[in-house]
Amino acid sequence: MQTKDPAQPQSQQMVSFSFNSQMSREDEEMARSALCRKMEVRERVKTQLGRVEEETRRLASIREELESMADPMRKEVSWVRKKIDSVNKELKPLGATVQKKEREYKEALDTLNEKNREKVQLLTKLMELVGESEKLRLKKLEELSMGIETE
Repeated sequence: MQTKDPAQPQSQQMVSFSFNSQMSREDEEMARSALCRKMEVRERVKTQLGRVEEETRRLASIREELESMADPMRKEVSWVRKKIDSVNKELKPLGATVQKKEREYKEALDTLNEKNREKVQLLTKLMELVGESEKLRLKKLEELSMGIETE
C-alpha cells in the first residue's frame, strides 16, 4: 500500500542538501560579518586604548612639571612654618615674663601711689603743724612785745 518512491528520498536529500548548502552560505556570511564586526571593534578598542595610554603619559608629564613647580614653594612654606614655630616657642616665655613684669609694675605703681598719698597726708599735717607753730610764735611774740611795751 505504501509504495516507496525511490526518487522521493533523493529529492528530499537534494532539497536538504541545497537547504544545508544555503544555510551554510548564510552561516558563513554571518560568521564573516560577525568576524568583520569583531575585528572593527577590536581595532576601535586598540585605537581608543592607544589614545588613553598617550593621555596617561601626558598627564604623568604634567604631574611631574607641577610637582617640580610646587616643590620650591613647599620648601619655602616648610621653612616659614619652622620659623613661626621657633618664634612661637620664644614668645611663650617672653609672654610669661611680660605678665610677671606687668604684675610687678602694677604692684610697684600701687606702692608708689600709696606712698604719694602718705606723703600728701604728711605734707598736709606738716603745713598744719607749721601753721600752728607760726600762730603760737606770733602769739608769744605779741605777748613779749606787750610785755616790753608795758615795762
